[in-house]
Amino acid sequence: MFSTTVRRFFVASPTATQAAATAKTLRPTGNFQWMPTLPLILLHATNATPTQPAQAIFRIQPKMTKHEVKEYLTKIYKLPVVTVRTQNYLGKRMRIIGKRSVAYGKRPDYKKAFVTFDNTLADVGLGSRVDGTLAKGEEGGQ
Repeated sequence: MFSTTVRRFFVASPTATQAAATAKTLRPTGNFQWMPTLPLILLHATNATPTQPAQAIFRIQPKMTKHEVKEYLTKIYKLPVVTVRTQNYLGKRMRIIGKRSVAYGKRPDYKKAFVTFDNTLADVGLGSRVDGTLAKGEEGGQ
């Protein structure tokens, strides 16, 4: 038994085809940073006030962590994130009643991330106004 385990660890050097096959499975070397390619869907955002900083609520995948959300927002969007809180939600269960049978189903589970930003993130006052459009109560053309 000992000789088989020793033989397993002291194998002769791999052939060229084996080396090429293992080279494809190795990770790239150098400055490798893993960034999640998971969606962050903005549900709600509030502007900063003199007493409270700006906050936003995102819908994220259940496997994303707080650290991934913070890293994603700071490195990609350059946002000054202070805290991230998360809540898990179970998908809604439903029952579809047909003529002869009852089908049961469930919507997918999801997670919400509540993000608080730094006080340096301020509202510029533009909101969702687009140049060339009229706001409520404005008259145009005259």
